[in-house]
Amino acid sequence: MTRTVQLVASGDLRESANRVCWPAQREMEAALSTAVERCGAQLRRGHQVSADRGHGFLASQKEGMEVFKTLDPDAPLIVAEAVWQYSHHVLAGLTTHRGPILTVANWSGQWPGLVGLLNLNGSLAKAGVKYDSLWSETFEDDWFVSRLKAWLDGRPVEHDLSHVRPFDPAEANENALRVGEGIAADLMRDKAILGVFDEGCMGMFNAIVPDHLLMPCGVFKERLSQSALYYEAKQVPDAEADAVRHWLEDRGMTFHTGPNHAEDLTDGQIRDQCRTYVAAVRIADDFGCDAIGIQYQQGLKDLLPASDLVEGMLNNADRPPVRSRGGGRVLYEGRPLTHFNEVDECAGLDGLLTERVHRALGQPTENTLHDLRWSDRDASDTVDGEVWVLEISGAAPPAHFEGGWAGAEGFRQPAMYFPNGGSTVRGVSKAGPVVWSRVFVEDDRLHMDLGRADAVALPREETERRWAATTPQWPIMHAIFRGVSRDQMMARHRSNHVQVAYAADEAAANEALFAKAAAAAALGLTVCLCGG
Repeated sequence: MTRTVQLVASGDLRESANRVCWPAQREMEAALSTAVERCGAQLRRGHQVSADRGHGFLASQKEGMEVFKTLDPDAPLIVAEAVWQYSHHVLAGLTTHRGPILTVANWSGQWPGLVGLLNLNGSLAKAGVKYDSLWSETFEDDWFVSRLKAWLDGRPVEHDLSHVRPFDPAEANENALRVGEGIAADLMRDKAILGVFDEGCMGMFNAIVPDHLLMPCGVFKERLSQSALYYEAKQVPDAEADAVRHWLEDRGMTFHTGPNHAEDLTDGQIRDQCRTYVAAVRIADDFGCDAIGIQYQQGLKDLLPASDLVEGMLNNADRPPVRSRGGGRVLYEGRPLTHFNEVDECAGLDGLLTERVHRALGQPTENTLHDLRWSDRDASDTVDGEVWVLEISGAAPPAHFEGGWAGAEGFRQPAMYFPNGGSTVRGVSKAGPVVWSRVFVEDDRLHMDLGRADAVALPREETERRWAATTPQWPIMHAIFRGVSRDQMMARHRSNHVQVAYAADEAAANEALFAKAAAAAALGLTVCLCGG
């Protein structure tokens, strides 16, 4: 008798995105089905494709709950993803599924399934749900097929995690330990505030840090409302918003504008983004926030343009000045107001530590999260090995770019995500030594993985090829993770996001890595070093 494996596909909350992305998902499922059949089993969809809706995704948490009621809770289940997806659409059902669970993605930068898979994996790890995970470009390669067959035969999928080792303070020099442990002591004594503009963006369960884990780090949440941000933005006069834009253009940023609100980046959209920037800084100051996170893709998108331009400015030390109401003092003068995009609170804690460590060491304080989007060999043969495309969905700090602000461009956000448009902050990250990290929740504990990476320069033609394979409106970093293979990164990483920060040179990057590791360990996080 042929074994039957159930399949579910989690999608976006926005039906426009689901319709556009459905052909890629359909193609991926066909290739996966063939691979399962070659291994002696049969793949059966647990929910139907809707002709009326134009896709076959689960598009809400409630829809996912209803579908899981109809599934065999003891049968093998594959969650197949070729797109960005909202993990909470399937998380409820997966928490009570008793049979083996396999998450699978196509190796493609297009929509992207890899990012959706990593978010789901991080959410399952946080929820304590046992799962296995695989990915493939063709679903015919030996690496994938051998592991798929093992899973279908009831064996766990084995991955090489030899690149991960516990942090040993003896590896750090005296100054790194002193700085890291000093920052941890300062946090415990003086405490810090993360301003959270509405929690739980895009179903990212893994991005919410429970208060009982955050508070022992000396970090507390100020729960703020996006409606307050909207109101405050509308109080900013035109002249004040326009002054922000003039500052950006004086620094060399280029905006690609047009007249059509539905399709183009318009002057009105930019003005509203500049209002929101001023409002966000003032609200952060009102509540004494050390870092803030705006929810970004939900809520405000129906009222305002996307917050990308806001986020790119906030995370840069050199940015338009914002004065307190009435024209008084300059707020957060001379430093970033660290912003954790998409309200990823794990990135918020990481960004807070990174900014303080780098400031104490005299290193660049600008840091940001990126999506771990996709990797490929360099088609230009400029560098050897696998080069990752890191892309944040809209804005990175221009201090990271070749040319700084003069290397920053503003493009309209894709309409299928953002009906009110808004400027991205696009640029190519400069070559240089990078420290990468990720805070995540597992086994009801906070963890931090850290490692070294190199941002590399590629020919413009290769950069354009990679942008065309992903999202050309967004900023890009070409990154090589030291001592971590493509599959090792995927197997270990517990998030769709990775935090990156530059250092002045090789020695400074190593010292910054160890100082941050020491700070995290002193705060009680389980810290691991990854790679060379």
